[in-house]
Amino acid sequence: MSDGLSERKIIPVITPKAPQAIGPYSQGISSGNLVFVSGQTPLRADGTLVTGSVAEQTEQCLKNVLEVLLGAGLTMDSVVKTTVYMTDLGKFAEMNEVYAKRFRLPFPARATVQVSALPKGAAVEIDATAVRV
Repeated sequence: MSDGLSERKIIPVITPKAPQAIGPYSQGISSGNLVFVSGQTPLRADGTLVTGSVAEQTEQCLKNVLEVLLGAGLTMDSVVKTTVYMTDLGKFAEMNEVYAKRFRLPFPARATVQVSALPKGAAVEIDATAVRV
């Protein structure tokens, strides 16, 4: 009996330069020309949480996204869509200032949503979808 993974060509993206998954998920998944980066919280690769400002937490989230992308042979320029989860949209401008420095035109499509809580008490989490060209 087949598990279906080989037919779908789903390849996990694993890197020691980003925090390891804290649940039953992969840091990223490569399938065809797409790479899906799981939500990255402001955990350092050693698993400790950046507890500073929303700007500092956003920077760590985006650093983690980049490390997973690099593990798949891609860069931030490959990102076509992100979702930003925040516990306080009142700090949107602070997050957005850091976010804008990590991407360039054309910026990825994005959704930003407020949530009641994030893992480990984080204020920000970011996931991404990238494409191999």
